[in-house]
Amino acid sequence: MRTRIRLVASLGAALLGAATLVAVPGPAQAANLLTNPGFETGTLSGWSCTGGLGSVVSSPVHSGAKALAGAASSSDNAKCSQTVAVQPNTAYTLSGWVRGNYVYLGVDGASETWTPSASSYTRLTHSFTTGASQTSATIYTHGWYGQGTYHADDISLDGPGGGGGGGDTQAPSVPTGLYSTGKSSSSVSLAWSASTDNVGVTGYDVYRGSTKVSTVTGTSATVSGLSASTTYSFTVRARDAAGNVSGSSAGVSVTTNAGGGGGTGFKQAAPYLYLGWGEPPSATSVMSATGIKTFTMAFILSSGGCNPSWDGQRPLTGGTDQSTINAIRGAGGDIVPSIGGWSGNKLGPNCATAADLAGAYQKVIDAYGLKSIDVDIENTDEFENAAVQDKILTALKTVKADNPGLKTILTFGTSTTGPTYWGNRLIEQSKALNADIDVFTIMPFDFGGGADMYGNTVNAANGLKNKLKSTFGWDDATAYAHVGISGMNGLSDQQETTSPSTWTQIRDWANTHHIARLAFWAVNRDRACPGGGVTSNCSGISQDTWQFTRITAGFTG
Repeated sequence: MRTRIRLVASLGAALLGAATLVAVPGPAQAANLLTNPGFETGTLSGWSCTGGLGSVVSSPVHSGAKALAGAASSSDNAKCSQTVAVQPNTAYTLSGWVRGNYVYLGVDGASETWTPSASSYTRLTHSFTTGASQTSATIYTHGWYGQGTYHADDISLDGPGGGGGGGDTQAPSVPTGLYSTGKSSSSVSLAWSASTDNVGVTGYDVYRGSTKVSTVTGTSATVSGLSASTTYSFTVRARDAAGNVSGSSAGVSVTTNAGGGGGTGFKQAAPYLYLGWGEPPSATSVMSATGIKTFTMAFILSSGGCNPSWDGQRPLTGGTDQSTINAIRGAGGDIVPSIGGWSGNKLGPNCATAADLAGAYQKVIDAYGLKSIDVDIENTDEFENAAVQDKILTALKTVKADNPGLKTILTFGTSTTGPTYWGNRLIEQSKALNADIDVFTIMPFDFGGGADMYGNTVNAANGLKNKLKSTFGWDDATAYAHVGISGMNGLSDQQETTSPSTWTQIRDWANTHHIARLAFWAVNRDRACPGGGVTSNCSGISQDTWQFTRITAGFTG
């Protein structure tokens, strides 16, 4: 007997077996009878969702570029369903990939399967047999009351289609003439010649390799969400109203363009602003004087346990930090919070689990409706701690999945030639855990007095780029588009000097190589005090007021 905590979840799709090429219509094959099973149309075409609570999102997805999100509320379980023609007394298999709490997949009037908790996409599968006179079936997925948004992707109902009581068993002819009509760094457009059928062709399934990525009714499609400078193979299969599916077309291979920067398309010029010391300046005055639009606000720490606060002591909302953020946004700018840093009581070690840490990050995201967050992972308590590294990566993966469009940034130290052992591990684990980090930002300073700050910064950034290439299989353009640089203006802690001219060189190199992010520590120090040493409210060198900030504002990626 089901309790009130039963929910409906959407199902993932089973891959169709590879088909042999044929030149003439053949017998029907087992087919996915659903329309728009992976939501790759970018719409809910074919689906009906209660309460208007269904939507198509680009993250998180199981495959392709889109998935279903059902925003279950306290009064509606966000049930999304589709009715298809079936044959009586016939076995069918329903399957799908779902994510969330209490997600169901089922058939009206029959039975269902469900998962109480799926933090990542989990496959549900369910077999059933139609009744003696049944000619249609309504399949569904849904969440549960008050349990939040669920996601579903690649839903499949496999078996013979209905229509005419099973009289049509002839599959359409194989599509021919598949070719590419255009491409970009992230998409490929395809076209082909129409298939024929004894009754009529109702649609075409487009495959990238063995994965179905689109279902269309015409003879063209655009496949998006691809990586730059990457070769993909595509085929097409035709289907009719009875669910009969043709063999696969001859394949076509297409290499996407390199693109002007590839990668995420995310660009951010965001010097640090710290309200905890260093005679913090008026953010809006700095914006007016320099043209800078975004600040990295430091630091979010723990005020005790797993509770986030500014500097571990100022309230998350309602204090000077919030009033500063409101002023920045009122002037047309924005902020990204820096969570962590070198010292202080940090959330990473204090939150017991990755889920707890994700909850702390979510409080910060919710407080300000953030578009991006930066975790500054340093020192032995976080950076040089494998368990905490993994906890942070898993938490970032969770909040990114729960906040579509959120960009995640990791900031960490480096050697003059690229990531250290711990930096390499962080990158490797981000791949292993599928954390989908948008930007890996290195801090190229504190190498030692007299260092060549331009040469060492470029060498370190190229070392990071090469590590990203080898770990993720990216090309140069895509790897650079995931690189960030966060320098230290004027004198560093180890008496290295980054002058305005050197920072301009670094900025120009960053623009030429289309990296993702440029920052420095800190706007508080962006004032002259030649011979003043390393201090909180000036750079220790000769410079114009806000000169480093003005240079950084010229970063466009």
